[in-house]
Amino acid sequence: MYTSTFIFAKRQFDDEFHRLDEIIANAARSMPGFLGEESWENPANGLVSNVYYWASLEALQRLIEHPTHVEAKSRQGNWLAGYRVVIAQVVRTYGDARLDGVLPTP
Repeated sequence: MYTSTFIFAKRQFDDEFHRLDEIIANAARSMPGFLGEESWENPANGLVSNVYYWASLEALQRLIEHPTHVEAKSRQGNWLAGYRVVIAQVVRTYGDARLDGVLPTP
């Protein structure tokens, strides 16, 4: 399993941002190999983190190459005050059973 974590600082979001964001999220969710997602916001620094889970790097690559994703990335400066993407391979997950079925597992 792989994760792609998109961490960003927000500027002002407009209707175009929300339109593109919805298209990208729906495209990701419909792609073979998409396993799930979660979002977090840190109230102390205002950063937002969106984590997407993928069965393979190839599945993740399909999202990266999606035309709407490419367009949004080229225009990110309109809506973001900085961003970072972290691509990682999940080596292990563990915990108790209370989150089974809520979060993806490898």
